[in-house]
Amino acid sequence: MITMLLALALGGVSLWQAWGIVNFLRNEARNTSLVYGTLIGALADPDPDVRTDILFDLVGNITASGIPLVVTDPSGAVSACANLPVDPNPCHITQGDLNDPRIREYMRELDRANAPVEAPGGWQIHFGATAVARQLTWLAVFQLMVLGVAVATAVWAYRAAAHLHRDRLWVAMARESAHQLGTPLMSAAAWIERLRDPEPNAPEIARFLRADLDRLERVAQRFERIGRPARQERVAMGSLVERVAAYFRPRLPKHANVVVIQVNAPSAGPMVSGDPVLLEWAVEALVRNSIDALSGRGGHIEVSVQRQGDSVIVEVEDDGPGVGFEVRDNLFEPGVTTKSGGWGIGLALAHRIVDDIHSGRLRLEPVERGAKFVAELPVASS
Repeated sequence: MITMLLALALGGVSLWQAWGIVNFLRNEARNTSLVYGTLIGALADPDPDVRTDILFDLVGNITASGIPLVVTDPSGAVSACANLPVDPNPCHITQGDLNDPRIREYMRELDRANAPVEAPGGWQIHFGATAVARQLTWLAVFQLMVLGVAVATAVWAYRAAAHLHRDRLWVAMARESAHQLGTPLMSAAAWIERLRDPEPNAPEIARFLRADLDRLERVAQRFERIGRPARQERVAMGSLVERVAAYFRPRLPKHANVVVIQVNAPSAGPMVSGDPVLLEWAVEALVRNSIDALSGRGGHIEVSVQRQGDSVIVEVEDDGPGVGFEVRDNLFEPGVTTKSGGWGIGLALAHRIVDDIHSGRLRLEPVERGAKFVAELPVASS
């Protein structure tokens, strides 16, 4: 808001300055034309007295322009002056004193600002700026000051927004870590409760507890990867996708609002070169996004992996409510979400892992129903 107000002030001053320049140039053209016409009339008049009167009138008009002037003869003596900021006025025709030392002092100031003009016969004209020129100079200084304040305010606003964005990212990452850790912890607690049953199925419970422990270990590895260079390993995307689906299947609703995950991938699947921990994190974020979209309504999620030329295509499609048009343009930005209580970090992480770290491309493709995310990754070299 401050920057906008300063920009408006700068624009207003600029318009005022431009209007002043236009008026000044218009008046200068008028005065120059008047001087030209008066001189032509004086030259055409045969009466010498009339010519003298006209020349004195011209001197008076030039004096009225406000330009500080000092005229010196070939010997350097002051012959005339006008509009000097000294009091009493030493340039008065009848009461002035052209030998006043203040004239010489001010003449040197005029010469420092503008080189004197050489007139025919060795005469010199020492001149300064008009009142309008001085006003325009101060306006230019004011504009520079306003511009400087506007730039400083914009930089401050940008840094404040960056700090706010960074704080939101920290909060989002904290929520994401809590969410990642919460799922296996809740699952492990449920399996421990099953152990209290009169006849618990110990081998099955141990298998699921082992899966939850593996999951916690992978979560720890994921956050350990943040800020470090990504590993470059050969990763079988079919096996990776099946592992993600196998973890979610036992934890999906089975009785009300049933959610089903189906995987279409050729056994181990095509190979890509990348970090297996981060790639699994990206695929899991896409699958969890579809699960959240189907929460409370049930539905079907299909995850497919295939090779197309030099790319490996991973598709995650669901038949949920889809993605609203209002967020599609910035869907992969941190903090953008359509879920109440969501922090919008999952898709942003997936996009960074696929696009920035693995030189791939993650996009949302239009479908008649639900949502379809497509991750395109370069195939691993042989």
